[in-house]
Amino acid sequence: MAISFEPLWKLLIEKNMTKEEMRVAIKLSPTTVAKMNKQKNMNTDVIDRICSHFGCSIDQVVKYVPNEEEEV
Repeated sequence: MAISFEPLWKLLIEKNMTKEEMRVAIKLSPTTVAKMNKQKNMNTDVIDRICSHFGCSIDQVVKYVPNEEEEV
């Protein structure tokens, strides 16, 4: 299973906001944003903070992308 932050990156484009501006506004560490860029595991608190900041639902932040071997 993989979680993609592609919806969040699209949301940032719509809001005309950079990842760095988001990081500062939500008080995320640079390491957290780096993990998000690499589709690494993320604490649900971070996702909650993002949703709260933008007033959006979780599906506007992340999406599920199954691994190829899981599809068999």
